[in-house]
Amino acid sequence: MTPRFARLSTALVLAFALAGAGTASAQPMEMSIGHVLTTTSHYHAAAAKFAEVVNQKSGGAIKASVFPGGQLGGEVKMLQSARTGTLDVVVTGEAPVEGFAKEYTVFSFPYLFSSLDQINGVLQGPIGREMLDLMPRYNLVGLGFISALERNIFTNGKVVNKVEDMKGLKIRVIQGPGYVKAYQALGAQPTPMAYTELYTALQNGAVDAAENSPDVFLQDRFIEVSKTYANLKIMYMPALIVMSKAKYDALSPANQKIVKDATAEAITFATAQYKKDYADAFAAMKKTGVKIIDPDLKPFMQVGRSVHPELLGEFPMAKPYYDKIVAATK
Repeated sequence: MTPRFARLSTALVLAFALAGAGTASAQPMEMSIGHVLTTTSHYHAAAAKFAEVVNQKSGGAIKASVFPGGQLGGEVKMLQSARTGTLDVVVTGEAPVEGFAKEYTVFSFPYLFSSLDQINGVLQGPIGREMLDLMPRYNLVGLGFISALERNIFTNGKVVNKVEDMKGLKIRVIQGPGYVKAYQALGAQPTPMAYTELYTALQNGAVDAAENSPDVFLQDRFIEVSKTYANLKIMYMPALIVMSKAKYDALSPANQKIVKDATAEAITFATAQYKKDYADAFAAMKKTGVKIIDPDLKPFMQVGRSVHPELLGEFPMAKPYYDKIVAATK
């Protein structure tokens, strides 16, 4: 091989190598977003809007995809995956966050908030930001809160109109300490059960009742097996968007800004979606003959709030946030 031909061959090899590197670098960064609810939920509205904005503003450099309905596992599993860096983004209810961030137990204190608008105001204010800023210590980035979910109870027959009606009621509740203690104080029997088994359990009488948001009551078809819905408003469960800290830290400053912009748009979009879904759920209940009960909440509040001192004793790390919330909601 002549020196001239050798130089030409080397140049061609280098050119092809550089071209290959350019092709590889043009591959979009994959970003997975998981949640456990249906595609009609405000969780999905948040996830879909987040993905849409990320894809658009990154100009194709990031390819965000949404996996609804627990395709990537339950909330506990997805949060753990995000903490270890194997999942990018999770839209989740607050309750499973309590498993590792004990400060978040403050949100399961019964009757801590008096309305959906009140808790959403707190979540979008400095207290909410302070709670989100706790996430890096758990290897997550708290991107933002979307609308909280109002938790009421629905039964397979029994009418709950006063505290005494709760006595002996076998009710499936979230296994957070605040939920369990609240329903025990009200005289009910909190019953552990996988959410996937609840529909059949209500149908066959294995449990008498459950608690959830009106939109989820409709979306998960509990309206088919329960014809009594009582607006007890015991809990307002926050919902939030979190991201793996490892994945967030690996983004360029420009892409981190895109993620923050996407979060802001997702919050606005999903909060409006929840309000619509909330109203639509009650309209559907009335149309299908579900008995909607609006009890006098004062006796329920008195009993529910009586467990606050016990919860504060068990979770002292929640007290600074409890005090701030109480002061902000007076």
